[in-house]
Amino acid sequence: MRITITPPTPADMDVLHPLLQGAYWSPGIPRETVERACAASLCALARDEAGRLTGFARAVTDYTVFAWVCDVMVVPAHRGQGLGRSLVRALMSDPEMQTIRRWMLGTADAHGVYAELGFAPLKAPERLMEVIRPPHWGRSQSLS
Repeated sequence: MRITITPPTPADMDVLHPLLQGAYWSPGIPRETVERACAASLCALARDEAGRLTGFARAVTDYTVFAWVCDVMVVPAHRGQGLGRSLVRALMSDPEMQTIRRWMLGTADAHGVYAELGFAPLKAPERLMEVIRPPHWGRSQSLS
């Protein structure tokens, strides 16, 4: 597996978009929304020996003190091999990200995957707040 820090190509988007459409955090997300999100993020892509996309992760960041890791996605045939963790590690190791003080992410079921990278439950969750709006593509979703 080869991991690079680069934006996804249109061919990558052909693989990535359907995966994100089926994810619990982004059901039905339009391709244009995924493309815009990737364009505004630092993206890590994993490819097999033939150059096919096998995994993806992105960080929404100011490149200075804060990064939010999101959309960690591994093609089903490649799951369970540590690829998601490797993608996040690649984001965290990128030279542009070495001054980041606070890395954050949200997960429903992969806490152990990220704990090995130093992620832990919030020390002061009462300090964080959020606004959740229905997705602009008109489909309601629950993030609880």
